[in-house]
Parts: sequence; structure tokens; C-alpha cells
Amino acid sequence: MNTQTIMTLIDQYGYLAIICLIALENIFPPIPSEVILTFTGFLTLTSNLTIWGAIIAATFGSLLGAILLYGIGRLISVERLSRFVATRIGRLLHLKQTDIKRASTFFNRRGGLAIFYGRFVPVVRSLISIPAGMAEYPFWSFVTLSTLGTLIWNTVLINAGCLAGTHWKTVMGWFEEASMLILIVSLFIVALLIVIYYIKKKRID
Repeated sequence: MNTQTIMTLIDQYGYLAIICLIALENIFPPIPSEVILTFTGFLTLTSNLTIWGAIIAATFGSLLGAILLYGIGRLISVERLSRFVATRIGRLLHLKQTDIKRASTFFNRRGGLAIFYGRFVPVVRSLISIPAGMAEYPFWSFVTLSTLGTLIWNTVLINAGCLAGTHWKTVMGWFEEASMLILIVSLFIVALLIVIYYIKKKRID
């Protein structure tokens, strides 16, 4: 979905478009929330949209998408993933049931931080809901953390778009660059943690 289409939908359908687009953005990461939110902020200056109305609509849409992906994670479940690990494909990938259970236990202990901070990282803000569901992370805790993280993100971008006015595209570009930098740093940290984990595991074995 291109930028012009996003702008047209929000301009014509207001809050409903914001809810639907942000929900889709959570399910399909290639749809850029930076465009949706900063343009929405600009529209609060030229339409009947209000800043708080837009923030609430965007947060509600994000939560809808997150809950859907959480539900998909629950359908996959750790048990089903463990059964997959036991198959030939799982063995070829060198996956072990103990690794799956350990990851699930870790997520339930530390997953809250991943859920909250993941809302500020592109792609991760969508995908983090699936392991949360798989690990059966407490639903209402998931909803609360997702809402808080998303609320902050939406508030910052919508207000930035509003303050920038006709220069909202410039602000959007800044946020896109910052988001990409955050994603690269996050991937580097995850890769480093995986390497450290396997080094420690080999020493123990």
C-alpha cells in the first residue's frame, strides 16, 4: 500500500481508516505506521480530526492487530511447536524440545520488557505478539503492556505530525530513519545474545 493511498483513505474515512490501517500495520509490517501517524497529526490541523481522537483510534487499531497475532500464537502453542521439533524437519534444523521450553519460560519471566519496548521497533512491534501467545503470556498483562507502548508511540508521532504541519513528510522521514536504526541495533543485540547463548551451552555440554 503506497503513501498516497494511505493519505487518501485517512482523508476520506477519518478515525475508521486510522483504526483499520494501524491494525493492518500490526499484521503486515510493510505498511509504515510513520506515514499513517504523522499524516494523521497533520490532518488534525485541516480536518475535524482531533489529536486525542486520533491517538485513541490508532491505539485501538494497534491493539486489535496485536490481539489477533497473540491469538495466532496461542493456536501454534509451545506444545505444537514441540511436536514439530520432534519431526524429521525439526531434527534437521537442530531444534530441541528443551530449547523450546526454555525459551517459553524465559519469555514468561522477561517477556514484559520485550512486549513493551518492542512497540517502538519496526517489524518487532508486529511479530512480538506471536511468541507472547505461544508462551501463553498472561493476556491482560499483554494487553496492558501493548497498550502503554503503543500509546506512547502513537502520541509522539501524531503530535510530531501536528507540530510539523505542512512539513510532516520531513518529520516522517526522520522517524523512518530512526526506526531503521533501532531495528538494526535490535537485530545486532539479538544476534549477539544468540551467539553468547550457544557458546555457554557448548561449555555446559
